[in-house]
Amino acid sequence: MSGSSSLDNIPVTVVPANPAPRYHWRRRTVQFLTLFLAVLIPVSGLLRIDPVAGAFVVLDRQIWWSDFFLVFGLWILLASGLVLMYSAAGTAFCGWACPQNTFSELANQWTYRLLGKRADMSLEGERLKVAASKNRPLNWLLLGLLILLAAMAFSLIPLFYFYPPEVVWSFVTLQHDARLAPSLHYIYTIFVIIFFVDFAVIRHFWCRFMCIYKVWQHGFKTRQTLHVAYDETRAERCAKCNYCVSSCFLGLDPRLTDMYDSCINCGDCIDACNTLQAKKGEPGLLRFALGEHKTRRSWLLGRIGSLSTRMAWTLPFALLGLGMFVWGLMTFEHYHLAVYRADTRHGAAINDYRIRVSNKLYAPADLTLSLEGLPAEDYRLQADKVHFDSAGKLDLALHIREALPAGLHSFLVRVRAADGWADSYRIQHFVEQAGGTP
Repeated sequence: MSGSSSLDNIPVTVVPANPAPRYHWRRRTVQFLTLFLAVLIPVSGLLRIDPVAGAFVVLDRQIWWSDFFLVFGLWILLASGLVLMYSAAGTAFCGWACPQNTFSELANQWTYRLLGKRADMSLEGERLKVAASKNRPLNWLLLGLLILLAAMAFSLIPLFYFYPPEVVWSFVTLQHDARLAPSLHYIYTIFVIIFFVDFAVIRHFWCRFMCIYKVWQHGFKTRQTLHVAYDETRAERCAKCNYCVSSCFLGLDPRLTDMYDSCINCGDCIDACNTLQAKKGEPGLLRFALGEHKTRRSWLLGRIGSLSTRMAWTLPFALLGLGMFVWGLMTFEHYHLAVYRADTRHGAAINDYRIRVSNKLYAPADLTLSLEGLPAEDYRLQADKVHFDSAGKLDLALHIREALPAGLHSFLVRVRAADGWADSYRIQHFVEQAGGTP
């Protein structure tokens, strides 16, 4: 206690020398959020595939190639956005969002917990080092069961992109549903086996040597792309210390990162170094940086350009794609009308037509059809009202009376929807005079 009472009343706060950033738990959150979004996107109707119609579905809208602004706007937006992401963050997708890496890390954790901390799965000829106290059949069985459940769960995710949630539930509970493909259970079993082998044996071997997607991301890296930077001025602080190397599940030395390496910017090495140096009251020697790499700038990299230059020409394309996509949503027509000749008899007069009405929105719809320009006794329409439970197409037969006067008869097929949408299609019906001349 000091001699001055005023000094005793001054609050004292102890601040750690270097509060280490917990990239590990932030990354885990992003990884599981990515898996959650992978299911939420198709379930919410944001983006999925309709296998029956053979079309993409965006925001519960069935997208055709005729929906130009939606199709090409979304393509330009995604392509430009990915170029920006790869150029800025490099291969961070692999470390922070890739499902393959997520399940591989989980498999590693389960293996360490059940078989020992040195039980590293490797395809490079190294023998699995199982702890003697944990080398029991029950541990092996639990590990296999966990990996099997993970493979089964991961194999379900693609189903949500082709079937509604209630159909997927019918598949999981083995209930009959006419919308399920007959061979789907066999296909699902094959995928479970493939993913089981992947998570049990291959794991990060795929990331290091087999992943084409990571090679694709490397093609967009620049000298300013996000990377792990090493403070060489304090190199004596990490003499004889390989804690950062042992913490890397890809077996890299983060102090020697280069423009093209296998680093996936996960940040585990930065956490390891910060944790160790914090015990000495000093900051870590590793950090994320957006700047020059240590390597000399080559002529090729100079041609590729810096990150700022690439963003200058990519960002306008991304905004263009976004604008086209929004305009496509605003001008999207929920219905479509088309009329075709029903060529039932070759070489004879055609008096039959096929009216096709389509509902492109995955919601109930009621449409009303009518003909203008022909008396009611001169045609026969299969139905003047149609109902859709969801998106789909319906064909209606239209027959024109054979005894019409010779010449060209023009009339309109009109369609109206309950929500106010209307469209028409003009038909030019030609009738030959008896004997072949009009």
